[in-house]
Amino acid sequence: MAKKTVASLQTSSKRLTKAIKMVRSPKSGAYTFQESVMAPEVVNEWFAKK
Repeated sequence: MAKKTVASLQTSSKRLTKAIKMVRSPKSGAYTFQESVMAPEVVNEWFAKK
């Protein structure tokens, strides 16, 4: 499961988006969250890769 945050961050003239992805740990089976701040154009690519 993945979830994109609603708020977008704006610094100087660049527009950035913070994305949060749930990743299942292969060791324990528990879910962890990965956060990243990136350009809105690359968000879907980031969610697609494992």
